[in-house]
Order: sequence, then C-alpha cells, then structure tokens
Amino acid sequence: MLEKVDLNKSVDKENYKKLREEMDVKLGELQRACKEEKIPVVIVFDGFGAGGKGTQINRLIQPLDPRGFDVYASRETGEEERMRPFLWRYWTKTPEDGRMMIFDKSWYDKVTVDRFDKETKRQELNGAFRDILSFEKQLADSGMILIKLFLYISRDEQKKRFKRLEESKETAWRVTEADWKRNKDYDTFLEMNEEMLQRTDTGYAPWTIVEATDKNYAAVKILSTVTDRLEYELNRRRMEREEGAVHPPVKLPDERFKNGVLSGVDLTKTLTREEYKERLDKLQKKLEVLHGELYRLRIPVVIGFEGWDAAGKGGAIRRLTSHLDPRGYKVNPTAAPNDVEKVHHYLWRFWREMPKAGHIAIFDRTWYGRVMVERIEGFCSEADWKRAYQEINEMEEHMANFGAVIVKFWIHIDKDEQECRFKERMEDPAKQWKITDEDWRNREKWDAYEQAVNEMLVRTSTTYAPWTIVEGNSKYYARVKVLETVVEAMEEKIREEMEENFKCIAGGSDGWKSWNDRICRRYVSK
Repeated sequence: MLEKVDLNKSVDKENYKKLREEMDVKLGELQRACKEEKIPVVIVFDGFGAGGKGTQINRLIQPLDPRGFDVYASRETGEEERMRPFLWRYWTKTPEDGRMMIFDKSWYDKVTVDRFDKETKRQELNGAFRDILSFEKQLADSGMILIKLFLYISRDEQKKRFKRLEESKETAWRVTEADWKRNKDYDTFLEMNEEMLQRTDTGYAPWTIVEATDKNYAAVKILSTVTDRLEYELNRRRMEREEGAVHPPVKLPDERFKNGVLSGVDLTKTLTREEYKERLDKLQKKLEVLHGELYRLRIPVVIGFEGWDAAGKGGAIRRLTSHLDPRGYKVNPTAAPNDVEKVHHYLWRFWREMPKAGHIAIFDRTWYGRVMVERIEGFCSEADWKRAYQEINEMEEHMANFGAVIVKFWIHIDKDEQECRFKERMEDPAKQWKITDEDWRNREKWDAYEQAVNEMLVRTSTTYAPWTIVEGNSKYYARVKVLETVVEAMEEKIREEMEENFKCIAGGSDGWKSWNDRICRRYVSK
C-alpha cells in the first residue's frame, strides 16, 4: 500500500504561498464555525520518525485562534501511564465542545512503536485494535470530528534527516537508538504501519496519507485535508439538523423489559443483628488483607453502585471502606454533570477517575446514568442512550483487558420501603439533607425507571463486568452481600494471578518471595 505512494510530489514556493494565503483564511473561518456549532475536533499526526510532525503542526496552527486549540505531545509512556489502561491518557485529553485537540503521536503507538519494541505482546494486538476502533467510534458518534494524518517518508529520507538532526547539539537529542533501530528495520516497521492503516481506516475516522518529503507540499495537503473535512462536516450537520426539524424521529414503546429481572428479586431476605455483626467483622478484616495483596499485585478495582433513592448505597460504601487503607482507594460521588463535564463526552468524567494499578475506585452512581436518568428525563436523545449500552460495555472491557476487577451493584428495594425511608429522613433533622423534592418526583416515574433498569441489567451484564442485584429491604443483608461479592471477586482475581505465577515458577523461574509463596499456595490450593 504505502510503497505505491509517490514521495516525489512537491510544490514550488510561489504556489505554496498563494495556496497558503487562501487556505489560512478559510481555516480560521472554519475554526470559528466549529466553535459556534460547539463541535469538538481531534487532529492526529502520526507517521515515521523525522516525518516533520512538529513542523507541520506549527504550520497548521498559524491561522488558528490559539484560545481555541491545544496540542498534546504524546511522550514516552511514564509511570503514571503504565499504571493505567493505554487509552486513559488520551480519553482524558479529548477536547470539549467547540475546541480542537491536536495530537503529536497518539494511541496508535500501542500497535506500531510498542509492537515493534515488543512491549505490546502478540496476544494483546487484536484487543488493542478493537479498543482503538471502539474509542474512535464513540468519539465520532458523540459528534466529534476525527482527522487522522499519516506523514510518510522513505527510509533514505529518514536516514538523511536523522543525520542532519545529529549534526547539531540543539537537535541531536531528538534522535534515539530506537529511532535508528526502526530505520534499520524499516521494512518491518513499514509492514506494521500498513497493517495499522488498513485495520483502522474507517468512514468516521479515515486516514490521509501525507507525502512528506517536500515540506511545502505536505503543509498544503494537510491544510486542504483539514479544511475540506471541516467544511464537509459542518455542511452535513446543518443539513441533518434541517431535515430533522421536518422529520422528527418516531419513538416506539418497548414493552419487553416491563417485567424483567427485578420482578423476581426476593426482598424478604434478612439477617439478625448478631449474624450481621459477626459476618461483617470477618468480611471487613478479610478486605483489609486483600487490599494489600491487590496493591502488591498491581490489580486495579472498579466498584460501581446504582440503586433506588434511599436504597442504602452510602451505608454499603461506608462498611466497604472502613478497613481499607485510605491511600489506596477513592470514593467518587456522581452528581449531575457540571458545566465543564457537560461540554465533554459523557464518559470523560468517569475515565478521569478510573483507578491506577493496585488502587480501588468506588463510584456512588455511575456512567449508567446515561441509560437511566438521562434516558427517562430526556437529557439525551434516544439515539444517544441506545448507543450507550455498547459504549459502556466497551469501556468496561478495556478496563478488564487491563486487568481490572469490575464489580457492579444494583441495590433493590420496593416502593413501600422507599417511602418509609423517605419519611424517616424527613423526620430526622440529621438526615433531612438527604431528601429532596426531586426524590419524591422520581417516585412518580417508578415504572419507567424499573423498565430502564431491567433493560440495563440485560444489556450490560457481561462475563468481565457482571451485575449483582442486592436485595436491599434489609440493610443488614444488603451490606453483607455487597462485601461478600467484593471479597469473592478480589479472591478470584488474586487466585488467577497466583496461578499464573505458580506456572511460571514451576517452569523454572527463580524462587519465591515470602509473600508470593504464602498467597500462591493459599489460593492455588483452594
């Protein structure tokens, strides 16, 4: 594919100057239009080392209002990035509505540079491609414009540029041993890039190959690609908006989830106070030990709590965290999105709080608000919440692929129990702050919420992120079940890790560390 690209294309200075003047004006106008329309834009610069990404980014931004864009230079993966899923640092850098984010290198390093350096294992490759495709589709589906530019130069041209950079003390640092290795094995690296381009060239995020030998030609092509794409997307969206006004979408009722999972939950389950105290104490002590082992094994944990208002989420979280090291976990209460969060993709604020390796993130309300509150209250379109099931599954799968334990709870109570708890809160001065007029209004939509929850449980309970329904009419029973579920999930993950260690050791690895020996024998023997 790439070998057929004509790298001898060029443009003379006179034509370059003329074309630039025309396109610079146009690009400035398009940036302002995107801002007015609140359309976020991502521009990715990728390609071969010394291809001129820095130079071309600088040329691209000259006509832009600097208040409306950011440039993110993807450096070598640091300690913070290594302790998180590889997409985390890019998710958190996605632009807000109306702004541009320009990436100097990107998530594609995972399947090119890291693959070449053998940091991405063969068995990880297909999963990484799936994660990239789902990531880009989610951004595109949310309304973001994705422009991907691949700067291509020959092996000889790259070698010549490397040598030129090394001749100057000011630029020599930019050329590394890894750069020279990729130049030496240029054909191998070329094949990896060709596979990447073929597997990730999509209608919503197409690649543009930029012949980068002549820098003026490359600049003109980049400018024309960006302006053409922005103009096309602006016109397309305006037409869709006009057509939508004439032909509003028809909403069809879905009765399939009226009588679903929740209707069969046994809410009579309970525990005596004595049983509760005994089991709670044992579970909390066990959690304390497991937390330390998770940290040593660098296993991240994501725990999400959903449920009816007054179902007991806060009480369960307090019992869950009481014996945990506060330096190793964070509770994230999720309220209505603020002004900053509203202008980002709805998953952005949750990606920011995902735990690093060895840490626990607990969410009091979660990303599932998209398919419950936002769906029922009309805060997003029908297309948005219907698409969200797959988007959420993909996000959770990405965390699971990173090695995270994912536990999700729906704490279920009946309508009468909720009313009783509401009244108790209103009568207790210390708890009156917990009850609002909105809580009472939500009760009027109980049936609609129950239908939405039933659908959510069916569509998003997966092998890597299953839902656990907690019978919540008895607070004692609910709290114990939450802790038991978390303990079991943690133990299972530790057992899996230890089995891998055990196999490695049995195959001839050097010795056991004392804690490894203890944990491995404990869990493998179960």
